[in-house]
Amino acid sequence: MKIMEIRERTPQLTGRLVELWERSVRATHLFLSAEEIEAIKAYVPQALESVPHLVVAEREDGTPAAFMGIDGRKLEMLFAAPEEQGKGLGRRLVEYGIARHAVWELTVNEQNPSARGFYEHMGFRTFRRSERDEQGNPYPILYMKLE
Repeated sequence: MKIMEIRERTPQLTGRLVELWERSVRATHLFLSAEEIEAIKAYVPQALESVPHLVVAEREDGTPAAFMGIDGRKLEMLFAAPEEQGKGLGRRLVEYGIARHAVWELTVNEQNPSARGFYEHMGFRTFRRSERDEQGNPYPILYMKLE
């Protein structure tokens, strides 16, 4: 698996990453309805275009297996294909973000216990909680920092 920073964000790559995002979210964000996932999906291309650092883990055949977005020292997004989860790819990406971009902060949905547990295993600790997500929806968010 090759990890690389993406400089040129082509429509083809964005489409592949949106597809990966959707498969990942459907497998992990069980608190969201299908309608909510579709509504959020409309904003994903813009988020992929605007995040300062987009890092993709690519399979041998060139297809994306996981990706993350970093802004400053904050991990803004991390999504892995369902078939890649639990195999160490997320760890490799987070370690890359820490080593190359000094990542030390992130947010995670409280209702996604596997993601929360993963970040805690990686050394992040909750320092704040919000009852609502950034869009004002009733999905509690945990703010975490690397200890």
